[in-house]
Amino acid sequence: MIIDLAIILTYFVVIMIIGIWSRAKSDVGVEEYFLSSRSLKWPYIAVSTIATNIQANHFIAMAGSAYVFGLAQANLEINAIFGILIAAFVFVPIYLRMKVFTITQFFEARLGPKVALTYSIFMIVLYSFMYLGTALFWAAYAANGVFGELFDSIGLSVPVRLGILIIFTGAFSAAYTYMGGLRAVVRTDVVQFCLLVLGGFVILFVAIHHLGGWSELWNTTGDLMHLHLPSDHETLPWIGIFGMLLLNLNYWGANQVILQRALAAEDLKQAQIGLLVGGVLKYVMALIIIVPGIALAGILKDNPLKDPDLTYLTLVNDFLPVGVSGLILTGLFASLMSTLDSIYNSVSTLWSIDIYKRYLNPRATETQMVKAGRYSIMVSFITGTLFAFIVIYVKFGNPEFPLTHWFNSMSYYIKISFVIIIMSAMFLYAPNRRLVLFTMLFSVVLTYIFQIGLPELNYFVRTTWVIVICFLIIAVPTVIKYGFRLPGDRFFEVSHRSVLHFGIILALSLIGAHIIFH
Repeated sequence: MIIDLAIILTYFVVIMIIGIWSRAKSDVGVEEYFLSSRSLKWPYIAVSTIATNIQANHFIAMAGSAYVFGLAQANLEINAIFGILIAAFVFVPIYLRMKVFTITQFFEARLGPKVALTYSIFMIVLYSFMYLGTALFWAAYAANGVFGELFDSIGLSVPVRLGILIIFTGAFSAAYTYMGGLRAVVRTDVVQFCLLVLGGFVILFVAIHHLGGWSELWNTTGDLMHLHLPSDHETLPWIGIFGMLLLNLNYWGANQVILQRALAAEDLKQAQIGLLVGGVLKYVMALIIIVPGIALAGILKDNPLKDPDLTYLTLVNDFLPVGVSGLILTGLFASLMSTLDSIYNSVSTLWSIDIYKRYLNPRATETQMVKAGRYSIMVSFITGTLFAFIVIYVKFGNPEFPLTHWFNSMSYYIKISFVIIIMSAMFLYAPNRRLVLFTMLFSVVLTYIFQIGLPELNYFVRTTWVIVICFLIIAVPTVIKYGFRLPGDRFFEVSHRSVLHFGIILALSLIGAHIIFH
């Protein structure tokens, strides 16, 4: 236990040292603070982007879902490659040509200020409340699972200890992000990515060893080794893949938190290579997150877990020697911190540029804008902490509650509206701006109607229907008026032939994975 604690404390000290080393000077400019002076190379873009994408709940909640649903859960990882390819060759070239700081500025140019403002508000609410709060909860949940005996000896109840852990981790990541901006985020993300991958591979090999080898994945858990479940499956039907693909257009193509590194790229080639390498890393993430959950299902075939969310913690507590548990938890904390710091940085960028400068103080200097962004980091810490406390209440009020899928279902109310506006901005020529805004808001109502009227309908399938219906509401009158025309003169852009070849290989690999593991 002491060795594990020492490893974790060393991690926090190292990360804070890197954060302090990367701190920005008091008169730092907007481009330097929010976009690291647009100087990022592809390795930093790839590693920091995927480190941001992977959270503690991926290791805990997704491993738990893999324990129940098997390889089908990997769809949420590997199908991201579709969105990454579209982002690399369609979205990011446009953003870099426009030299935008935020995705909102692109929406304002294509769809007007009202749609852009609505997007910014929705993004800030979604990430500063739901994503931040959920990420904080899962990290605290993991720490409590590993060091539960220590906390029991102190005499703290589980909700109280979770609350303390949430406040500490949230404040810690907010502190170094506040000081250093994107530069501090990227530098710490590199260290944290290495830690989370190292911890992930340790768990993977330990799980496979106790199962009896790689062949036992098919011999013992062969029924879990399929990407495609029946179309009427309650949670992960294969037809839900279409909904995932549509949602990935937004997550990887118009998500400030994810794309901030690509916006900060030195040039288009660096951005495209960074994103494509990130696509390769999604396979690595699927391997170290999903496969251990499947392996544990085989190991505990005769004595299954009552709470699937305990899958990862069971592997850590029951199968790892002293000292290694601390390394694994350090990896979980690393996945958390890399997500938290990115959310803080992106929310501060959206607030400072899209809200503060645009509407509250149009004459703001760069110093004032950076200061406003830093203040928003502190506010995000408070709102995220409050939502994390709500998650504690939900989880411990009903331990068997499927928290991950509940969160996805709730967040899709907002994400669907994002998909609609990104499709309208990218694929339609001069759509009616009022109609886009109305449909964006109407999608929330329509999603609720589907959920109430067809409660048995899987949320991925529901998402597909809502997006298709709402996009047609905008597309039909637009096509009637202007015909089939795309906005802009360059829809698909490649920085170098080798980058195109890389993208083709990545696309073929995704198709091959679905064929092999159907």
